[in-house]
Amino acid sequence: MGQPLLLDSSRAELRQRLKAERQALIDAFRQDGKPEKLLRGLRTCVDGVLTDAWHAAGLPASTALVGVGGYGRGELFPYSDVDLLILLGQPADHITQTKLETLVQLFWDLGLEIGHSIRTVDECMVESAADITVQTSLLEARLVTGDSALFEDLRRRYREALDPQAFFQAKTAEMRLRHAKFEYTAFALEPNVKESPGALRDLQVIMWVAKAAGLAESWSQLARAKLITRTEARQLMEKEYAFKDIRVRLHLQTGRREDRLVFDVQTPIAHTFGLENADGRRASEFLMQRYYWAAKTVTQLNTILLQNIEAQLFPRPCNSSPINAYFNEVNGFIDIAAGDIFDRHPPAVLGIFVAMTERPDLKGMTARTIRALWHARNHIDEAFREDAGNRAQFLRILKAPSGLLHALRRMNDMGILGRYLPAFRNIIGQMQHDLFHVYTVDQHIMMVVRNLRRFTMPEHAHEYPFCSQLIANFRDRWLLYVAALFHDIAKGRGGDHSELGMTDAADFCRSHGISEADTELVVFLVQQHLTMSTVAQKQDLSDPDVIAAFAATVKDERHLTALYLLTVADIRGTSPKVWNAWKAKLLEDLYKVTLRVLGGEPHSADRELRTRQKEALATLRLYGLAADAHEALWKQLDVAYFLRHDASDIAWQTRALHEKVDSDKPVVRCRLAPIGEGLQVAVYIKDQPDLFARICSYFDRKNFSILDAKIHTTRHGYALDTFMVTDENFAGSYRDIISLIEHELCALLLAQEALPPASRGRLSRLSRTFPITPTVELRPDERGQFQVLSVAANDRPGLLYAIASVLARYRINLHTAKIMTLGERVEDVFLIDGAALNNPRAQVQLETDLLDALKI
Repeated sequence: MGQPLLLDSSRAELRQRLKAERQALIDAFRQDGKPEKLLRGLRTCVDGVLTDAWHAAGLPASTALVGVGGYGRGELFPYSDVDLLILLGQPADHITQTKLETLVQLFWDLGLEIGHSIRTVDECMVESAADITVQTSLLEARLVTGDSALFEDLRRRYREALDPQAFFQAKTAEMRLRHAKFEYTAFALEPNVKESPGALRDLQVIMWVAKAAGLAESWSQLARAKLITRTEARQLMEKEYAFKDIRVRLHLQTGRREDRLVFDVQTPIAHTFGLENADGRRASEFLMQRYYWAAKTVTQLNTILLQNIEAQLFPRPCNSSPINAYFNEVNGFIDIAAGDIFDRHPPAVLGIFVAMTERPDLKGMTARTIRALWHARNHIDEAFREDAGNRAQFLRILKAPSGLLHALRRMNDMGILGRYLPAFRNIIGQMQHDLFHVYTVDQHIMMVVRNLRRFTMPEHAHEYPFCSQLIANFRDRWLLYVAALFHDIAKGRGGDHSELGMTDAADFCRSHGISEADTELVVFLVQQHLTMSTVAQKQDLSDPDVIAAFAATVKDERHLTALYLLTVADIRGTSPKVWNAWKAKLLEDLYKVTLRVLGGEPHSADRELRTRQKEALATLRLYGLAADAHEALWKQLDVAYFLRHDASDIAWQTRALHEKVDSDKPVVRCRLAPIGEGLQVAVYIKDQPDLFARICSYFDRKNFSILDAKIHTTRHGYALDTFMVTDENFAGSYRDIISLIEHELCALLLAQEALPPASRGRLSRLSRTFPITPTVELRPDERGQFQVLSVAANDRPGLLYAIASVLARYRINLHTAKIMTLGERVEDVFLIDGAALNNPRAQVQLETDLLDALKI
């Protein structure tokens, strides 16, 4: 590294100047709220500092400092990187290389976060040809200081080498991949204002491809080129301004380069806009609804513009053929037969979606059709909705064998679905203030429809084979899509959304001529869409009364199958993190045992006991165990054990314990869970106080999540407890982890040390934003034999151990634990007994201590 370019005093002065000018610009923004002024000001400020540092470097005359990327575009967000290209007239010799290294170090010393490259013009051309990202950054290159002739040579050679058609294809392909990463929706509850569909990056893609094609370099130029209307150009300028404003405030609020509009910054940012809570809605809801409507507009105009630019870049003969009296096919796209077709014949507003579902080969709509349809949504009024022909068309869309999801998404994006279903309009862009939904209500509904559709597609049969098998034999599966549309449609109205939604669903079905039997099925699904999940995750599926009650609710196989399919699609549509293999198994087990009951097979304990024992013995024979090897252990196990464990679990535990029935030492066995996710841990030891808490303390220390716990005490006083645990690190090294658990947990149980104090782990960011008031409920079970303890709270590390510690302190015996995690929320149910539960004062104190343990 060479000598410093500037004396320490000069360096400090330059750093202080940058800091002061930057702060002055930020203060001015906080006063006037003008993001463009701040972005230009920050760029000018950095230009000046870089220029002074550059001149101090003493570089050869044939070098230039070039801004690229966003900085090259002429705007700099408060905490964005400063992207630089140091352009050389010829490869650097040793002296120049040393000066360059010293210069780059100086840039960092001044407090600038830079992304830099050092290249000759030839090297730039080679890199640009191989990397679309480099090609894009050079498209916006801007000379900051240095050799202007060298920079112009780069620009000339770049323009000569640029292939606008290849550039367009690469950037649109890149955009599609980015949209796929965000599930093709702008309506995530925590969108990325730079990268999400409909956000800043989509606007930048338009300008990049337009600039590369030589068509325009601004929104007004695009309008003059007749690629968009002046009104649309104004809308795009307004949305770009709004997104930049939000992104600036994001940077300032977080004090770093942050582009995600996460929950915990939404409210403070809303307040900087002067938005306040009103009408029972949070300020953040007003902010986000504005954001979603802006993103929706950008999405529509982005489609129009890219089609028009593509038509300029790839001129082709107009191959047109009629589809019907209202629409034509033009080069693979559907096009209106006349510009005023929707005005003259309003039913065509729905007819175009019918036509598209019947022609899956169509690639989409032409730009002029999208524009006309966007404006035609106002034709949908009460008379339109009551027209029998329009109702029939809407049902044709729902019954379409293909294209339904695309049709519904387009209808939603264009404001048509909300016009046709006024109740749906109320949930467009509506936030869900819970800890497991990651989409707005309308987009969650779209995800549920998507999941149901995927069950029907052979290419997705590997994802949910059981669902695919069931839906293949389900008659009138379109009724499931109707139920999906209405299952959450009443959210945000107050009251029970299931009850309110079933009224909307019933009205829809009757007004659309759906039969009484089919209406009853749809209404049932909307009303009961949460029931199956609750029963599977919170109740004891080994209890015949639980199964009988659920079977009485669903009544027959058709209702059961429909509810199962909707439940899986619904849970999967909340968030990728909520669904797991354990929940899948619980739901499938509930479905299968209920189906047997509905088929006339009694769900008796004796029958289930014999079935499981028979299956377990068959498995043990495959292991080569003696025919009577199981007897010593099994005679110590009661009916409850066999009913609460699968045959495979019984065989696994029997194989591990048949020679250790009276062992003086703890036995710990671990295996990869048969469900394909997580680990199963079995602990066999002479029963002792605090055992559950001690085991939980181990899992807590390892940061393992407990998905399920089965607690059992044998007739001769041994505890046989089984846990299902998971961790994101299991997949790569589960063999080592299995050995570690078996060794360490066994050692911990032998040591019999005092229980460590329960830690109050940190809440996650989401949980801090949406705290849940902890609840504790104690009630007798239906037989009056045990107490049922239900708790709900924000999830956090060590929570289950904190609960177990309290139970241990009160000498409470735990019989079963149902652990249900919904994103960042836990709803756990425990079956317990103990002397303290017979004392009203002790019971009240237990509840108080549990509430204290649940608090952070």
